[in-house]
Amino acid sequence: MTTHDTTTPVLASRYQQSVADYWNREKNDVNLRLGDVDGFYHHHYGIGSADWSVLDAPKDTRDEAIIAELHRLESAQAEFLADHLGTIAPEDRLLDSGCGRGGGSLVANKRFGCHVDGISISETQVAFAGAQAKKRGVADKVRFHLKNMLDTGFETGSYRAIWNNESTMYVDLSLLFAEYSRLLARGGRYVTITGCYNDAYGLPSREVSTINAHYICDIHPRSTYFREMAANRLVPICVVDLTEATLPYWELRAQSSLVTGIEDAFLTAYKNGSFQYLLIAADRV
Repeated sequence: MTTHDTTTPVLASRYQQSVADYWNREKNDVNLRLGDVDGFYHHHYGIGSADWSVLDAPKDTRDEAIIAELHRLESAQAEFLADHLGTIAPEDRLLDSGCGRGGGSLVANKRFGCHVDGISISETQVAFAGAQAKKRGVADKVRFHLKNMLDTGFETGSYRAIWNNESTMYVDLSLLFAEYSRLLARGGRYVTITGCYNDAYGLPSREVSTINAHYICDIHPRSTYFREMAANRLVPICVVDLTEATLPYWELRAQSSLVTGIEDAFLTAYKNGSFQYLLIAADRV
């Protein structure tokens, strides 16, 4: 279901329009073919040890085996995020902010049986995700909306948990966390998995700048997350450095048919210490 407040434009700037245009056009195999494995379409990367034997599979099945393994790693990442959402009851509402094609929303609903709202500024993504929920027979509990994560229009205090999975680099964190502080019930949980540049390295490295240009985003320094959380009553309870855990995904992807040209930038940035892959979980106080 696509919903938004018709009195307030979803897109508030020319930059947001450019991001929406990018994702409305995007049909990259690295997202679609992985999701075709089991119908959970994610727009993020993977974690965990890889099964390198897929590289030795027979030529006619090798590509299929690598794609299945990459999807297993990205599914592990989605489950790891869900592990940190706290205690969720079937009657609770969750918000998947920057939901992409809806894979994370469907993962949360399958695990908790709860209500999930997914939001995106891409009409294409919202329509695709809604079709997946309907196909799985959960459209009564998992709904997708054309909304701006900085100004959702949802009710104050209506969510038990909110998450971003690799989508915070498209927005101003001071505005984002102010909106989440409003939306979360007291004691509610916020979780993000994100790439951030390492303050100890200095300014963004060449590789981080390359990633920014590739995805039309603006990767934040690590410190900004904690500063803006503190300013908006979000108190971190868990921080996990997933940098080492994500390397196998990128190393395997670099040897697949799904290469996009950005793989070397990620691998170099992670290895030279300029870029980090973190999970941050925080409670609304």
